[in-house]
Amino acid sequence: MSDRPLFTGLSEHSLDDKGRLVVPARFRERLGAGFFLTIAEPDPCLAIFPASTWAEVCAKIEAAVVKDAEHRDFVRRFFANTEELSTDGNGRLVIPAALRAYAGLEKDVVSIGAQNRVELWAKDRYEKHARQPGTGRDFITELGLF
Repeated sequence: MSDRPLFTGLSEHSLDDKGRLVVPARFRERLGAGFFLTIAEPDPCLAIFPASTWAEVCAKIEAAVVKDAEHRDFVRRFFANTEELSTDGNGRLVIPAALRAYAGLEKDVVSIGAQNRVELWAKDRYEKHARQPGTGRDFITELGLF
């Protein structure tokens, strides 16, 4: 069993006028004092990784066998759109404007526990994504979970 934090559940909340979002307490506790906020390509959302999990993400990118132009372009785009952050004394996270634009975060936000990370979705984008037929059905069957 891994010592990595596990993120589950869903919370709905709103950005304030300064682009701040209150991170749910259950997520804040598992994220720790410092964490990484980045784009979650190919999905139109953001991902928050705790520092311990972020180290694993970086190791996987570094270990890629093929380091061609596509890899270099991905690394540039990914790390240019990554911020090392923490919450303020009120549990709020300031989401930089460029990352808010990428994810379409304007007011209503859904925070989703996604196993090793927290995803931040614009509420309307998440609802559209969640309504797509067949999401995960084949994968669950393949894993033999149900």
